[in-house]
Amino acid sequence: MKLSKPSFSVNSSLDSRHCYETSWLLSPFPFAVLRALIALYIFVTIFFIWGWDGTHGNSDAIGQSFSYFTWLTYWGLGFYYLVAAIHTACYARTGRSVLFDRLPRALRALHALFYATVTTFPFLVTIVFWAILFKPPWYTQTFEAWSNISQHGLNSLWALLEIILPTTNPHSLLALPVLVLILLLYVSLAYLTYHTQRFYTYSFLNPGPNGEHSGRVTAYCFGIFAAILVLFILSWAAIWLRRRLTHGKIKRSVYDKEDVPEMRHVGV
Repeated sequence: MKLSKPSFSVNSSLDSRHCYETSWLLSPFPFAVLRALIALYIFVTIFFIWGWDGTHGNSDAIGQSFSYFTWLTYWGLGFYYLVAAIHTACYARTGRSVLFDRLPRALRALHALFYATVTTFPFLVTIVFWAILFKPPWYTQTFEAWSNISQHGLNSLWALLEIILPTTNPHSLLALPVLVLILLLYVSLAYLTYHTQRFYTYSFLNPGPNGEHSGRVTAYCFGIFAAILVLFILSWAAIWLRRRLTHGKIKRSVYDKEDVPEMRHVGV
């Protein structure tokens, strides 16, 4: 198993593979539709929860949601799927990476980093919620059960689909320190929220009135650090395994006329 070269997938020699727009299993148009439907579900979920909170005496939760890692990663999933659907639809219609070709190559690097976040962070959210935050018994209200399953269960399904279905390459190793930096920035946001709004987004970040739980907070932070390392490795390995099992197969647009070996795998 050879680790990917430390770069953010901006090598122009790989452009003809259209790895962020194509799938080995689905043709480009169905793939674009699937991504669009998932994006739609995510955004409908967000705004329905907001609507429910606003009409059930909990309107403060709408603004406070931007302080929660769960919500931030869920927004990230939604926007990734929306952007990916647009990229895939453009490729299906033209056979070219229309947006990538017109935009600076640095944005390809940012897209690769975006992809790394949506194929790691959702799993972290799911694990932390069900292992640490969820307290039995099960929810008595259908809305609470549905909203938590959507944000803390289906989020990992959407991430898993982005590992399994596309023709993407394994993450750059440079993505890992960026993921860790994002987590550190989130911890800063969590404590900024406490100092400005007087509540802790997650109970395990509360050191106590006199810092008596500081050791526990430190342990949780190092545990999450270890978890993201493991999840990054597992995500990288799953993508590498998918590439190996599919033998680099790509279902291309019928409008893709580039003379490349994968052209025998043509989709509609």
